[in-house]
Amino acid sequence: MGPAARLHIDWTRCDGRGLCAELLPEALTRDDWGYPLAAPGRVRSGADKSNVPVTGAELAAAMDAVKLCPLLALRITRP
Repeated sequence: MGPAARLHIDWTRCDGRGLCAELLPEALTRDDWGYPLAAPGRVRSGADKSNVPVTGAELAAAMDAVKLCPLLALRITRP
């Protein structure tokens, strides 16, 4: 079974505050500058790391991250 949704990260809006990574530690990690990235194993090597698969169990936290992002850099997309 595939992901329930995908969390899209708009890196042009993000300023690396990290709230999303705190809310979704299983799905997101942060780079050296604080910007969110797909956690290891979430996307295939070489795949777009700005569209992170989210499980059904993580969907509520992902929606919270979207609502709480101060720069509106996140959105939920359906696969």
